[in-house]
Amino acid sequence: MKILVEIGHPGHVHHFKNMIWELEKDGHEIKIVSVDKDIALNLLDAYGFSYEKLEKNYKSLAGKLFGLIVKDVRLLKIAKKFKPDMFISRVSPHSAHVSRLLHKPHISFNDTEHAKFSDMLAIPFTDVICTSTSFKRDLGIKQVRSDGYTELAYLHPNYFTPNPVVLDELGLSKEDTFMILRFVSWEASHDVGQCGFDLQTKKELVKEIEKRAQVFITSEKTLTNDFEKYKITIPPEKIHDLLYYATMYIGEGATMASEAAVLGTPAIYVNTLRLGYLDEQEEKYGLVYNFTNPETAQKNAVAKAVKLLEDENLKKKWQRKKEKLLSEKIDVTKFMTDFIENYPESFNEWKANNARE
Repeated sequence: MKILVEIGHPGHVHHFKNMIWELEKDGHEIKIVSVDKDIALNLLDAYGFSYEKLEKNYKSLAGKLFGLIVKDVRLLKIAKKFKPDMFISRVSPHSAHVSRLLHKPHISFNDTEHAKFSDMLAIPFTDVICTSTSFKRDLGIKQVRSDGYTELAYLHPNYFTPNPVVLDELGLSKEDTFMILRFVSWEASHDVGQCGFDLQTKKELVKEIEKRAQVFITSEKTLTNDFEKYKITIPPEKIHDLLYYATMYIGEGATMASEAAVLGTPAIYVNTLRLGYLDEQEEKYGLVYNFTNPETAQKNAVAKAVKLLEDENLKKKWQRKKEKLLSEKIDVTKFMTDFIENYPESFNEWKANNARE
């Protein structure tokens, strides 16, 4: 089978990489197309993937509307030449539109309840939308739910083993106490109207944490001079190794908060945008603290971070919580691979089983 996989964000590279390798091992031909956004192309290069560039990412609303047309046309040209049997994406309007034009199935994966703009453009032309059981929206008869998280597609122990070499590169040891901070750009469509840390609180947070731990910062936006010395300098494909060994994560990025959780690293999420998977990781597993109230989130998050750092057994406790999570969740890459290879029977079987329940 010939399968076209679209990458629209750096996180999609991680989500799909093991699935792509498994499908290729099973004899399928994969074509990767990618938007030139942030470090997406760098990650594809780091993992040795061949790909075609779709188009650069546009930030303004007018640019996004223009880019929608440009990317659709570009993808159509690539697809006509490749002749895929199936399209795979993360709720991409481009794969949705082109797959419909070519009368081919489009299977998409979604973990963001608030991405309603892209959903509106993509879902009407999509055949299946796969979500986790923690996903809070009902997307109708096209929705397939499985008991996992996107992050388990690449951080499940079947696929991920932390490499301690990353600590040597930063002059750290496994016994060191250090924290990773994550700041987002607020440019995604689902980030409109949302907020996290203001500049003053960022400074206060770093000041408080530095009294107790080393600080490393990853940011979608260019860091100001106040924070430049804390910038993480390792290659982006090594960030999960560092996150595994980190004492704690605190930030505005939901994906990294969930990554920390499934790796057994305490996570503090500061963002007015609530997400089903993070709510579950807090309420069911106690791995994440969600601070989403714009009036109290920043102050309470800093206080929680300081309090957690007083616990000498913090990481051991979180590792036990992580093991409980892993024992109850599926191998997401295996689910994706099996579902794709056996489509449409896999979809029909899921619908039949779900109807009986």
